[in-house]
Amino acid sequence: MYKQIVMNKQININEVLDWYIWAGVEETCSDDVCLSLKPTNIQSVTSPQVSSPTPKQASVQVVSAVSTVLKNAREVCANASSLDELRDIMQHFNGCNLKNTAASTVFGDGAENAKIMLIGEAPGADEDRIGKPFVGRCGKLLDKMLAAIHLERNQCYITNVLPWRPPGNRTPTDDEIAICLPFLKRQIELIKPDFILLLGGIALKSLLDINESISRTRGKWLEYSISDNKQAQVIATYHPSYLLRNSAQKAKVWSDLLRLKQKADELK
Repeated sequence: MYKQIVMNKQININEVLDWYIWAGVEETCSDDVCLSLKPTNIQSVTSPQVSSPTPKQASVQVVSAVSTVLKNAREVCANASSLDELRDIMQHFNGCNLKNTAASTVFGDGAENAKIMLIGEAPGADEDRIGKPFVGRCGKLLDKMLAAIHLERNQCYITNVLPWRPPGNRTPTDDEIAICLPFLKRQIELIKPDFILLLGGIALKSLLDINESISRTRGKWLEYSISDNKQAQVIATYHPSYLLRNSAQKAKVWSDLLRLKQKADELK
């Protein structure tokens, strides 16, 4: 009976590619998609014959699928005229594989007219469970960081590059970041902050496309163009999760926060 099941199983290459994309696969180990249903202990059963795709076809189809999803993300984000509309669009968006494993869509939180916007990497376990950014141990530390420069959480707007938690808190892939980035950029366009505080290397690389390490870039003033007539001043620092593991770096973050506070006070 096992033999009959295996022999009758039909393999659809498009279904396999869909699975690869859902699972976060970015490239294949060879030019062909490798499939085999041949059991190791049953000699009489042979693998079904699957016609090999043309060279690079699998990789090209994966890239094409990601490109299509990214285009769709940009288009739906452009239709949002408010944060509430953007939140609703994001909750109904199914183009990112991370949503399939996350418990919540974690949208931004805070003042819609905030002058200071904070951007982290992705929700953690507590954020995924509660549905709000920076509410776990990292969030408590972030609240203390803001209080140290006399800022309340509700005076700022806090969000992440990714609204869905990567499984096991793994580092997000470039494709996952690219698909989620239009939602982040639209939040920035709607809020129009004067200052952006980037928390960690992923936020730095994602928003500004900077490949230098956070240790080399932190504390330096950069710029992000929101529109033709609106620029935001940007400063990057270490993510609170990094500080929980490396408390010796808190002095550097304190210095970065003081720079932000001084600049913000100058605009009052």
